[in-house]
Amino acid sequence: MFSTGQVAFAVLFIIVFTFIITFTYKKDKKLHAKNYKGVKWVGIIFIIFLLILFYIKYLLND
Repeated sequence: MFSTGQVAFAVLFIIVFTFIITFTYKKDKKLHAKNYKGVKWVGIIFIIFLLILFYIKYLLND
């Protein structure tokens, strides 16, 4: 289905892409920790909000 060149390119691309993403993440880790301190609380509140909406929907359907 795929030629040998296409498979080699795909494998090489995945390896290089993973390396670049990992390297970039490690490089920016300190910056992210500084700029996104309260993000986990926003995520938790968002999930709680969604759970409340599903609970209200469940109550109104009964």
